[in-house]
Amino acid sequence: MKDPWVALAAGVDPGERIGQLRRAHEAFTTAGRLEGPVRPVVGESWRRSARARVGPDRAPLVELGPEDLGPYRDGHPLAPVMPLIRELVGAYAADGEHLLAVCDAHGRLLWVEGPAGPRRAAGRMNFVEGARWAESVAGTNAPGTALAVDRPVQVFAAEHYLRPVQRWTCAAAPLHDPHTGRVLGAVDITGGDGLAHPHSLAFVQAVARAAESQLALLAPAPDARVRLSALGRDEALLVAGDRRLRLSRRHSEILVTLARRPEGLGGDGLLVELYENESVTPVTLRAELSRLRRLLGPDLLLSRPYRLAAPVDADFDTVARRLASGAVAAAMNAYSGPLLPASQSPSVIRLRRRLDDQLRAALIARGDPGLLADWAYSPWGENDLPVWRALASAAPPAQRPALLARAHALEAEQR
Repeated sequence: MKDPWVALAAGVDPGERIGQLRRAHEAFTTAGRLEGPVRPVVGESWRRSARARVGPDRAPLVELGPEDLGPYRDGHPLAPVMPLIRELVGAYAADGEHLLAVCDAHGRLLWVEGPAGPRRAAGRMNFVEGARWAESVAGTNAPGTALAVDRPVQVFAAEHYLRPVQRWTCAAAPLHDPHTGRVLGAVDITGGDGLAHPHSLAFVQAVARAAESQLALLAPAPDARVRLSALGRDEALLVAGDRRLRLSRRHSEILVTLARRPEGLGGDGLLVELYENESVTPVTLRAELSRLRRLLGPDLLLSRPYRLAAPVDADFDTVARRLASGAVAAAMNAYSGPLLPASQSPSVIRLRRRLDDQLRAALIARGDPGLLADWAYSPWGENDLPVWRALASAAPPAQRPALLARAHALEAEQR
């Protein structure tokens, strides 16, 4: 198949494929065997669903009741683009007896709209507003899996992990904040076998792109925003307007610390955060801050307390936000290495360890062999024994002997 995210290749009989998938689903859920014509994206999702202990006969729970749903979705970042999404999807959904659904970054359905008949049928499996359809609780499904892998995906019939959902086909695409890249949710089209066509996936992807473009027009990025890149480099890069500044190690540490503390720090507090274990005097720190203010300009670095006057869009914050929203693939894509790896500043060390530990834990929990390999074969991951073990477990059988050998060698070295 040319596009692994599309459910059926041209010429495949849907009825025959449904039977094959049901047998494969039964083999997996009863004996843990992955066999038959199961796409890699679906097989990996089934494994994640099993690790999350999703029962194939359960129904997702409603997390947002009527009293909470209205205020929450009215204030959600996707609310302003719902008129556009309805305009683009409305006729398509009505003509095909399909449902339009939009969820938040946690997989909670905020809007479910469409013809009455399909809505009643979907309601019997709790595909309703307020229900949570994240992959970790609802198994393989288009909106939940699109959020899990952070890309558009189509899920056909018995590819769904939950048996009550296997009469449906759906296609979904994640929706991102156009300025920060943060995942805001996903747009989904759910219906019958007629959706098992490459065009439905391309259509929902186009709707997502249009919605993101509309978000960019409704809320332009502020010109005053400062961009700070400090991952995988000992000297941070600061972009402010048309200026690109490569900072010294000391200045990099100061900027990273102040970016994490927008309320500011006094001189003594900043000294403790930066140089707790080094012989740096208050006089030395004040001299560094004076040099940094001359470099940045007095309008950007303020004093009493020391703080940054403009919002800072930092690469390490982008990774943390994507992890918090469950977008592990997007977080890994934004991660270019440990934070200021040569720095011994206490505040930098704490942040570096926290971010690395959270990302590693998310990668191991996700069990995606491609993401695990990206970490394992990186300079910072080449000796990471837990990741190599997880990669050996998640990789295809043909690759496992070499990966296990690497893991055993690392284990011997680290005894």
